[in-house]
Amino acid sequence: MDLLTICQKASDNRYFTAKLSTDVKNGLLLKAADLIVKEADYICSENAKDMERGKANGLPKGLLDRLFLDPARLEGIAEGMRQVAALPDPIGEVLGMQKRPNGLLIGQKKVPIGVIGVIYEARPNVTADVFALCFKTGNTVILRGGSDAANSNKAITTVIQKALAEEGLKTECISLIEDTSHEVVGRFMKMNQYVDLLIPRGGAGLIRNVVENATIPVIETGTGNCHIFVDESANYDMALDIIENAKTQRIGVCNAAESLVVHEKIAEDFLPLVYERLSAHQVELHTDETSTNILKDTIPATEEDFGKEYLDYKMSVKVVKDIDEAIAHINHYNTGHSEAIVTENYENANRFLDEIDAACVYVNASTRFTDGFEFGFGAEIGISTQKLHARGPMGLEALTSRKYIIYGNGQIRN
Repeated sequence: MDLLTICQKASDNRYFTAKLSTDVKNGLLLKAADLIVKEADYICSENAKDMERGKANGLPKGLLDRLFLDPARLEGIAEGMRQVAALPDPIGEVLGMQKRPNGLLIGQKKVPIGVIGVIYEARPNVTADVFALCFKTGNTVILRGGSDAANSNKAITTVIQKALAEEGLKTECISLIEDTSHEVVGRFMKMNQYVDLLIPRGGAGLIRNVVENATIPVIETGTGNCHIFVDESANYDMALDIIENAKTQRIGVCNAAESLVVHEKIAEDFLPLVYERLSAHQVELHTDETSTNILKDTIPATEEDFGKEYLDYKMSVKVVKDIDEAIAHINHYNTGHSEAIVTENYENANRFLDEIDAACVYVNASTRFTDGFEFGFGAEIGISTQKLHARGPMGLEALTSRKYIIYGNGQIRN
C-alpha cells in the first residue's frame, strides 16, 4: 500500500477508534498480548532474519541488543500491553467544570489526539508499545520502523492486525509503512493533512531530521547523555552499584549512564574502585586531566566525549571541585533526559533536584528507571526531552488532548 493511501485510511479511521469503549479497547489489548506470546515462534523467526542481516552489516552491539527478540522479551512486551489494559482510561474524563456568572458551565474533557505517526529505528518492541498506548487512548497510529527491524516490525503488526480482525475491529487502527526509504520518510513527515502528531524515536540524526523538516507537530524525544554525580558524602558501595547498573545493565538504551562526575575530595579514593568495577565489563573510560592522573590507564577525554551518547561500553569521567561545578557541567552537556546524584547530603540532594534541567532527576538511584514500564505506565511511546505538553516517559496522558465543553440554557452574548 502506498504512503498516501495508508495516511488517508488512517485519517478515515480516527473517528472509529475514538468511539471505542474502554471495555472493547481493553479486551483487544489482552487479546493482542496473548496472541503475541502464542505467535512467538513466528515473530522470533522473522526477528532472526533482521539479526542476521544486522550482524552482517556491522550493527553495533547496543543496537543489536535493542533489535533482539526472544520468547522472554515477547512475554515482557505482552505484559506491557496487559498493564496498559489495566490502567484507567483517560478518555472522556471531565476536568474543572466551573459555572460562570452568566450561568454557563465550562469545563474540559480529555479526548484522543487523532492520528499519531511514529518514526523509529531498530526497536521492534516499539511497535507493540506504541500501538497499546495509542489504542487505549482512542488514537489511530501509523508506524514507520527502520530497515534493520523491517521483518520484526511487520510480524508484530501482522499479529496485532490479526487480533483486531478476530475481534471485529478495523485493522487500520495500526498501519505500518513498509517502505523504509529516506524518500518515503521525507514525504511522511509532511502529511499534516492526515497526521496530527509525529513522534521520532531513535538516534540524534533521526530526531534532528524530523524536528527540522516535519510540517506535522512533533514531540521531541531525546538522546540520553545521562550523568551520575558522586558527591563527597556518597556511600561508596551504593555509588558503585548504581554506576555499574546504569552503565552496564543494557548499554544500548537511552537511559544508560554515559558520563560520570566525581567530587574532587573523594576522587583519589573512589575512582580506582570505579575503574575496577567497570573493568569487569570492559568499560572504556574517557577521562579528564585530573582523573587521568589518578587512573593513568585510560583514554584522555575530548570535548566531544563529555556530550556523547555512546550506546557502548564507554563512559566519560569528570572531576569537579563542588556541587556548583557538577550542576554547571551536567546542565551544559546533558540532553535533558535523566540525571542522578549519589549523596548523603540532604541539602545537596535538593539542590540537584531543583537545579538540574532534565526530564527525570534522581537521588541515590540508577537512571535506568526512566522507563514507562518502571513508572507504572505499562509501556511508553517515548521519553520526551522537550518542555511542552509532555516531558519524560510518555504514557496515556501524553497521548490525549483536551477540548472545552460548555453547557448553557439559552445564553447569548451581548
